[in-house]
Amino acid sequence: MPLAIDRLAEQVSESARRLGIAQYDVSGSAVEETSVQVEKGDPKQVKASQRSGVTVRVWNEQGQVGVTSTSESDLPGLELALQTALEASQFGIREHAPDFSPEATVPLEPLEIPNYDIEAVPELIAALAEAEQQLLASHPAIAAVPYNGLARRRSEGFYLNSAGALRSEKGSYASLYLYSKTEQADRKPRSAGAFRMAHRLADLDFSGCVTETAEKTISHLDYRPITSGKYLVCFSPEAFLQLLGAFSNLFNAQSVLDRQSLSTPESLGTAIASPLLNLYDDARHPSNGGATAFDGEGTPTRRLPLIEAGVLKNFLHSAGTAKRLGASPTGHANLGAKVTVSPHFGVVEAAEARSELSLDTAESVILIDDLQALHAGVQSLQGSFSLPFDGWLVNQGDRVSIESATAAGDFRELLRNIVQVDAIAQITPGGISPAVWVEGLSITGE
Repeated sequence: MPLAIDRLAEQVSESARRLGIAQYDVSGSAVEETSVQVEKGDPKQVKASQRSGVTVRVWNEQGQVGVTSTSESDLPGLELALQTALEASQFGIREHAPDFSPEATVPLEPLEIPNYDIEAVPELIAALAEAEQQLLASHPAIAAVPYNGLARRRSEGFYLNSAGALRSEKGSYASLYLYSKTEQADRKPRSAGAFRMAHRLADLDFSGCVTETAEKTISHLDYRPITSGKYLVCFSPEAFLQLLGAFSNLFNAQSVLDRQSLSTPESLGTAIASPLLNLYDDARHPSNGGATAFDGEGTPTRRLPLIEAGVLKNFLHSAGTAKRLGASPTGHANLGAKVTVSPHFGVVEAAEARSELSLDTAESVILIDDLQALHAGVQSLQGSFSLPFDGWLVNQGDRVSIESATAAGDFRELLRNIVQVDAIAQITPGGISPAVWVEGLSITGE
């Protein structure tokens, strides 16, 4: 940010006094980002941006709150935002009006977030072009890498309020994405992709990303149709987290209050999944490239149990939802025109170690690598899904790519039918998870 956070807090306080504002808070962030794409070794797209955003809330004497957002983080911009929010407060709601988080002034647990300068654009292009070339050279059938990207990002965030809360943090993030496409005579094009993330370019696993993409793509070259039926299914870490994300209303307190969730307040403490499953949301996880120490309301983040041994333990809360449901804020609030609630970083673990099932020995197992059409194939309020997927039919370690198929079922039933959660976890864009095995899932061949 252009101003040091301590000085910014003093200046906002002075402006608020001049305007007769007794209660306010300010949440903001600044992001510097560079991303590149390549095509056959040449730059295809280069983007660089610097953006900032600040949300200001002001409470009037009647307890109504006004909200305004601005991209101006200097003193004149913030003073204007305070004035605008004060004027807007007369139209603020009276019932369930938001308030400060009771944990906004609680000391933060230490969280080390690496913060590195962004590398020069030519260095990013060269690194991505080299990865593309290695992938193209890995097999004659791989004709192109139509989707690829290398991004570097630095961010800074802060929260302050009139009750003395004052928090700030900085961090950096790097991500790599490769997605290949094949061309063979009399065969359908086949594709596969892989993703890696770290805190800087030097720590990105380029070799692993290239190898994973190549191996997946090559394994899809020999594809066959599949017979429809119910199968034992092994979800890859990414696929299982994709499905959890599609039904995240199950854990969202705001969705529960709005009756837009598969859960009700009475669901807490009930068994909703196999006793083999543990699920946490952990913004502070060491593998989370976007780790954060506090949310938009200044509430400290934490490792929050959502499911333990199959039992629903907690919802994701803001200060407002926590107050209405008699709970504590959990560090999942986002400030905007409204306060929203969203997850940070999913962590799936085995509640009970089991290793009876293995792709090397199991027969007629469907391995789902990647789910598609999540925006259209999920009925999140009914709990049902019908999703095309990329995957393989596996027999004692022998994988045959599935030409085209759809997985369908009820998400709650799927959770109850989990028969194994593997031990070895893998980092994905949405969290970290091992493979998860589910019995009796309907697969329709196409």
